[in-house]
Amino acid sequence: MTKEQKAQEIQDLTEELSSVKNLYLTDIAGLNAVQTTALRRACFKANIRLSIVKNTLLAKAMEASDKDFGDLQDVLKGNTSLMYSEVGNTPAKLIKNFRKKSEKPVLKGAYIEESIYIGDDQIDVLESIKSKEELIGDVIALLQSPAKNVISALQSGGSNLSGILKTLSER
Repeated sequence: MTKEQKAQEIQDLTEELSSVKNLYLTDIAGLNAVQTTALRRACFKANIRLSIVKNTLLAKAMEASDKDFGDLQDVLKGNTSLMYSEVGNTPAKLIKNFRKKSEKPVLKGAYIEESIYIGDDQIDVLESIKSKEELIGDVIALLQSPAKNVISALQSGGSNLSGILKTLSER
């Protein structure tokens, strides 16, 4: 790779990193061709973009980026593949599901909505993160719950109240 190609690659990576919300750094070394193809297909179906990068170029792109990637640069050893996703927990779910058949990919670290997660032991935490849509749904359900309780109390109470009033008026 020439210096110009490296500079262009760093610039491209920097642009990608500046626009990304969720980024997973994984190690997929050791997967054979069939497993790698299966992983790429699973990523495509889950709307995850998978790419392999050189660690030195990624480190320089992280330094040049306007985002703070914290200690993620420390995990750039060995083979590194990037998983870009719009939803924060989708790659974690894919990794966990894919590991039922293979011990790879191994999570090195993740950048989720300005939060940094380091190490493969964080996969369960990342999988349990709710997406924006799920959180909005939970908030709407919570907001609707008291209103539903009041309405059902008024509806059931109306028949009880009329029954009590009728009994009192008969006495």
